[in-house]
Amino acid sequence: MNLSVAKLRGRIIEVFGTIDKFAEAVGQSRAFVSNYLNHKTFLNQVTILKWAKQLHISDDEITTYFFTLEVDETEQD
Repeated sequence: MNLSVAKLRGRIIEVFGTIDKFAEAVGQSRAFVSNYLNHKTFLNQVTILKWAKQLHISDDEITTYFFTLEVDETEQD
Protein backbone atom coordinates (compact mmCIF):
# COMPACT_ATOMS: atom_id res chain seq x y z
CA MET A 1 0.00 0.00 0.00
CA ASN A 2 1.35 3.44 -0.96
CA LEU A 3 0.93 6.87 0.47
CA SER A 4 -1.22 9.13 -1.66
CA VAL A 5 0.70 11.99 -3.22
CA ALA A 6 -2.17 13.51 -5.22
CA LYS A 7 -2.88 16.30 -2.75
CA LEU A 8 0.83 17.05 -2.30
CA ARG A 9 1.42 17.10 -6.06
CA GLY A 10 -1.53 19.48 -6.46
CA ARG A 11 -0.17 21.79 -3.76
CA ILE A 12 3.26 21.84 -5.40
CA ILE A 13 1.70 22.91 -8.71
CA GLU A 14 -0.60 25.40 -6.97
CA VAL A 15 2.25 27.12 -5.10
CA PHE A 16 5.19 26.74 -7.50
CA GLY A 17 3.69 26.01 -10.89
CA THR A 18 6.14 23.20 -11.68
CA ILE A 19 8.01 20.37 -9.98
CA ASP A 20 11.27 21.95 -11.20
CA LYS A 21 10.60 25.25 -9.43
CA PHE A 22 9.61 23.45 -6.24
CA ALA A 23 12.73 21.26 -6.31
CA GLU A 24 14.89 24.35 -6.71
CA ALA A 25 13.11 26.08 -3.80
CA VAL A 26 13.72 23.15 -1.44
CA GLY A 27 17.30 22.64 -2.63
CA GLN A 28 16.79 19.18 -4.06
CA SER A 29 16.98 17.70 -7.53
CA ARG A 30 13.91 17.28 -9.67
CA ALA A 31 14.78 13.57 -9.75
CA PHE A 32 14.56 13.32 -5.94
CA VAL A 33 11.18 15.05 -5.84
CA SER A 34 9.91 12.94 -8.74
CA ASN A 35 11.16 9.75 -7.09
CA TYR A 36 9.13 10.58 -3.98
CA LEU A 37 6.04 11.45 -5.99
CA ASN A 38 6.42 8.15 -7.87
CA HIS A 39 6.81 6.06 -4.67
CA LYS A 40 10.48 5.26 -5.30
CA THR A 41 11.87 6.88 -2.15
CA PHE A 42 10.78 8.11 1.27
CA LEU A 43 11.17 11.44 3.05
CA ASN A 44 12.69 11.92 6.48
CA GLN A 45 11.18 14.26 9.09
CA VAL A 46 13.52 17.13 8.28
CA THR A 47 12.62 16.98 4.60
CA ILE A 48 8.88 16.75 5.32
CA LEU A 49 9.06 19.85 7.52
CA LYS A 50 11.14 21.70 4.91
CA TRP A 51 8.66 20.87 2.14
CA ALA A 52 5.69 21.74 4.33
CA LYS A 53 7.16 25.14 5.12
CA GLN A 54 7.80 25.93 1.45
CA LEU A 55 4.27 24.80 0.55
CA HIS A 56 2.65 26.75 3.41
CA ILE A 57 1.29 23.54 4.95
CA SER A 58 0.51 23.92 8.64
CA ASP A 59 1.60 21.35 11.21
CA ASP A 60 -2.03 20.24 11.49
CA GLU A 61 -2.16 19.53 7.73
CA ILE A 62 1.08 17.52 7.43
CA THR A 63 -0.70 14.20 7.93
CA THR A 64 -3.16 15.01 5.14
CA TYR A 65 -0.42 15.85 2.64
CA PHE A 66 2.26 13.32 3.60
CA PHE A 67 0.64 10.35 5.38
CA THR A 68 -2.69 9.60 3.70
CA LEU A 69 -2.89 6.09 2.27
CA GLU A 70 -3.92 5.57 -1.34
CA VAL A 71 -7.30 3.97 -1.69
CA ASP A 72 -7.19 0.98 -3.99
CA GLU A 73 -10.64 -0.04 -5.12
CA THR A 74 -9.51 -3.68 -5.40
CA GLU A 75 -8.34 -3.85 -1.76
CA GLN A 76 -11.73 -3.64 -0.07
CA ASP A 77 -12.70 -5.82 2.88
